[in-house]
Amino acid sequence: MSNLTSSENTIVSSTAAIKRLARAMMVSAGEFSLILACCNCLERQQQMINLLTEFSSADIEQILLTPAAESLYTIITNTIGATQPEALIVRGLESVVAINQLIISTNIMRDQFRKQFHFPFVLWVNDEILCKLVWLAPDFKDWASTTIRFDLPNNQLVEPEQQAISA
Repeated sequence: MSNLTSSENTIVSSTAAIKRLARAMMVSAGEFSLILACCNCLERQQQMINLLTEFSSADIEQILLTPAAESLYTIITNTIGATQPEALIVRGLESVVAINQLIISTNIMRDQFRKQFHFPFVLWVNDEILCKLVWLAPDFKDWASTTIRFDLPNNQLVEPEQQAISA
């Protein structure tokens, strides 16, 4: 019975987070805004992006970074060209080999993001990348109003242990 409750809680939590993300994108349509979406599981991240495309009416462009990525700004400008998508999702930061340099260059170029990009910019991160943003790109990270989390609730991870202890 408790597994069903955990599953229901996960669905409710995921749906609420997706709705928050879709609303944040809608509110900042036509202007630059940085939205951090944090998820430590790549499979779950993809599931949440699939749900987001169902919940959001925006035409969302996606960029998947390669391990050789060096400059986030350059990759985005080369990918979108002169067009301004309604929203942009960037994934794959965890795969970038020179991640520290990429994050530092993003912080240095931060003003160009606001000047050139007139759309909500969703940056998918995990906890490790989020910490690196705080330390290596604090000015850029501060543009994000909040971080929307998509991880499983902590009680779901602890629950099986608690059942074993009480048995």
